Amino acid sequence: MRLLERNSADEFILTKDFVGDEAPPYAILSHTWGADDEEVTFDDLINGIGRDKAGYEKLRFCGDQVRYDGLRYFWVDSCCINKANFTELSQAINSMFRWYRKAAKCYVYLSDVSTTKHEASGQSSETTWELTFRESRWFRRGWTLQELLAPSSVEFFSRDRKRLGNKRTLESQIHEVTKIAISALRGIPPSQFSVEERFSWSENRQTTHKEDRAYSLLGIFDVHMPLIYGEGEDNAFTRLREAIDKPLKGESHYIIYRTPLTRHSIHMRSSNRRLASRTRVDLLKEIYYWADGKDERCIFWLSGLAGTGKSTIARTIARRYYDHGRLGASFFFSRGGGDVGRAGNFCGTVAVQLANSVPTLRRHVCDAIAERDDIASLSFHDQWRQLVLKPLSKLSKNDYLSSYIVVIDALDEPETPIRYGFCQIPRAFHQDFVLHNISPSTVDQDILVFLKHNLKLIGQERSLDAGWPGEEIITNLVQIASGLFIWAATACRFIHEGKRFAAKRLNVILQGSNSTPTAPEKHLDEIYTSVLKQSIPEEFTQEEREEASSMLRQTLGRLHSILNVPEDQTRPLRLHHPSFRDFLLDQTRCADPHFRVEEKQAHQTLAESCIRLMSTSLKQDIFGLDAPGVLVGEVDSSRLETCLPPEVHYACLYWVEHLQKCGAQLHDNDKVHQLLQTHFLHWLETLSWMRRMSEGILAIRSLESMVRKQFEDKIPEWMRRLPEVQEDWSALLQTLEGHTDRVSSVAFSPDGALVASASDDKTIKLWDARTGALLQTLKGHSNTVWSVAFSPDGKLVASGSADETVRLWVSATGAARSTLEGRSVAFSMDGMLVASLSGDVVRLWESATGTAHSTLVGHLGWTTSAVFSPDGQLIASASCDKTVRLWDAGTGAPLQTLDGHLDTVFSVAFSPDGKLVASGSADMTVRLWVSATGAVHSTLEGHSHSVNVIAFSPDGQLVASASNDEDCTYEDIAVRLWDSATGALRGTLDGHLDQVNDVAFSPDGQLVASASEDGTVRLGLRNGSAGQPARRVFM
Repeated sequence: MRLLERNSADEFILTKDFVGDEAPPYAILSHTWGADDEEVTFDDLINGIGRDKAGYEKLRFCGDQVRYDGLRYFWVDSCCINKANFTELSQAINSMFRWYRKAAKCYVYLSDVSTTKHEASGQSSETTWELTFRESRWFRRGWTLQELLAPSSVEFFSRDRKRLGNKRTLESQIHEVTKIAISALRGIPPSQFSVEERFSWSENRQTTHKEDRAYSLLGIFDVHMPLIYGEGEDNAFTRLREAIDKPLKGESHYIIYRTPLTRHSIHMRSSNRRLASRTRVDLLKEIYYWADGKDERCIFWLSGLAGTGKSTIARTIARRYYDHGRLGASFFFSRGGGDVGRAGNFCGTVAVQLANSVPTLRRHVCDAIAERDDIASLSFHDQWRQLVLKPLSKLSKNDYLSSYIVVIDALDEPETPIRYGFCQIPRAFHQDFVLHNISPSTVDQDILVFLKHNLKLIGQERSLDAGWPGEEIITNLVQIASGLFIWAATACRFIHEGKRFAAKRLNVILQGSNSTPTAPEKHLDEIYTSVLKQSIPEEFTQEEREEASSMLRQTLGRLHSILNVPEDQTRPLRLHHPSFRDFLLDQTRCADPHFRVEEKQAHQTLAESCIRLMSTSLKQDIFGLDAPGVLVGEVDSSRLETCLPPEVHYACLYWVEHLQKCGAQLHDNDKVHQLLQTHFLHWLETLSWMRRMSEGILAIRSLESMVRKQFEDKIPEWMRRLPEVQEDWSALLQTLEGHTDRVSSVAFSPDGALVASASDDKTIKLWDARTGALLQTLKGHSNTVWSVAFSPDGKLVASGSADETVRLWVSATGAARSTLEGRSVAFSMDGMLVASLSGDVVRLWESATGTAHSTLVGHLGWTTSAVFSPDGQLIASASCDKTVRLWDAGTGAPLQTLDGHLDTVFSVAFSPDGKLVASGSADMTVRLWVSATGAVHSTLEGHSHSVNVIAFSPDGQLVASASNDEDCTYEDIAVRLWDSATGALRGTLDGHLDQVNDVAFSPDGQLVASASEDGTVRLGLRNGSAGQPARRVFM
């Protein structure tokens, strides 16, 4: 590396070639090159010429600035590299990112930005330079990307040498122009960003030589490769991709950085909880037989009652195959266990462990993550498919030496149960084993072996008699255990913790247990009571015992036999078994009032503690970033843990839930009100950093009256533009990004919990109707999805597409069920049949099998809509032939033709009692017909464009209609609500910015959902009026 310096004659000369780290402190110039004959070259400096070139001014500027900053040396790419020496050129290009990173200063000289250009006209010079700054050619050149990111200090200068600012003070402008993450501009290494994101930074940049578009990215990806000018841009990028993929350097950290993970989910966390030797022998043999590939079924499903030892068996299997190098991954759910209690952490954890366990899989997992920057926000089903199934599907038999085992425990424990999705797997693919179906004698023998082993160890540790405690006592303990391994394990822990009083504690267990045969739960209650009583010294007076009991309920000390108390005091206590919680809360089981926990009182105590903690911990900009607009994904997760300790994390998530469960009555100026007055926005900011805003939406619904319109004066001064919403916006208004094109159809699930939307982006999305959280994205169609519907039981979702297929999906998992022919869809009321539109006919299918049932033929034009009557006896269909036809759903025979519209009929619907049929037409009217006779009941007029969708409210009192404003004049894009009995207009729901494509009522009839060309789904109140805003907006 050669540097430039100014000699005593005020000339610029080259230094010797510094090798390695011997170069002295230096500055570096970043600039855009002019014509070849304008730039000062290496030969010019060697020959002492070039002062008359335009580029020499840049050397003078850099030399003066170096002197001003107290430096002596600087580097300029145009003249410090001997480009005639190809070896030197190749070495320089491969080293350039490192050279920029080591520079004390980087000066960006913007030859096309001036601060004096318009001063004479009276315009603000600052305003004019900022406009030209954003448009500078420097931002479009390939080599300047690394010159922006590598140095820690980057200062920008205009061509008249005025300092414009540095990388930090101008970061918002730079971010807007380049789309580079602010965290990258602040020095987060490029390796912390996905491969695809780094490539996106260079998409609009150009270089003189096409190959340099790839070569200029070597430092961004920290790779090296030889230069081959003349190979072409495509070949250069192919070699760059190969260089990136080859080492997979740092990808394990990259996966951990980008995916939702759980740090303590693997079996090592409780590796001591394994089966004792010679217990569960037959069961383990059966599992080993399956795991070693001697059974073709890919899932071994182990189930059993609480306390029968499922988790211990799972840990034993995990440890065995970990020791054998065949454990692919493991995840042990724990109710209320934070990260290990959340299904959202499951897929990322399994993917990382698989990538680390199966070397050939790692690249495919990394590619899967690189493809989706929003991986953490995907639904469970999409995460599983993207992070696990897709990478595994790319493996060939030559990519691995043996099969791998994945161990998952307690599928019914997470906050969002996922066992139901596994239950959808056909039985032919899994082997089932029910623990409590094992013969009692076999279970007793296993418990006998377990007790003998553990009591022997305790006796040896405490120097008790060799035969202690004796066969008779152990047999008695086996009988008391009543088949519950959790009882035996708790008893052994309790005895062991007695230390020199171990024998005395054994007697306590024997004395406290009723010898008469009772339910196993009774014996478990007795040992829990014994453990609790022993935690309070007998010599205490009654008053002291009551005080100790009160303290015990809060501190839970001296209870290691029933609690996992980690040495690290920052980690939470955990129950050894969830049955202890059930015992404490049940007054019929926990008879001693000193130990019983009153659930409402406990929730009140927790709520008060959460509020107190939040009041002292929350504040604006809790991370201290001082940079509005930073994305959550741009902040290192370790910073989240530092600024949000576990107790604050818990308080922010659960304080409202504790309030609700304790039955608290909220009042003005109470603790809750005071918290919200001071910290409401701070709480929302914290939830957003935690990626848990949907929980905040639910909490706000409960506390709605306290926060409405309270924080309008809290808008920070730096915010320049507000979102486009109605002036009388509701406190529940929200916008959720999802669809990338117009939304064509919307439907509620029968229980009102879900909203399904279909879009031109070829997807169906399932949303939580309460919070607006995206739950599933259903992909498979190859063209616009026109319609979506739920089956009456809510288990299936049907979608019809322009690709001429109707697809059935399992709503709980998003799995594809079957594919039918057609483009639009409707379910019969019993869910047995599905109707689809195909050309000028309506086709009926059996939903269970996907087989054709019948075809309704008779329309003279393209069919546009079809619907079943509430009793399932009739089908109504609409068509471009201007008619509505009624058919016998059982036989397919035509019954009536409803003729009266003057143009295409786009939509048709039955009233809930089946007595009326409503139709919407291009003739701008809605007609209500008597289904029994075909007579016109009434005509609803008022739309100024085609009526493309209609729907009845569940009580039949309202008809909702929406119009197609093809001219985009926005004059008729509101949803109109009509009185079905009188035909009078009852109200409108405004808010969409483009035509409405579909409308649906919630099952309780209180909400109206509308899907629009503007890419949103809006939920409005049924009793809407002109200007009534949507309650929630889904995008």
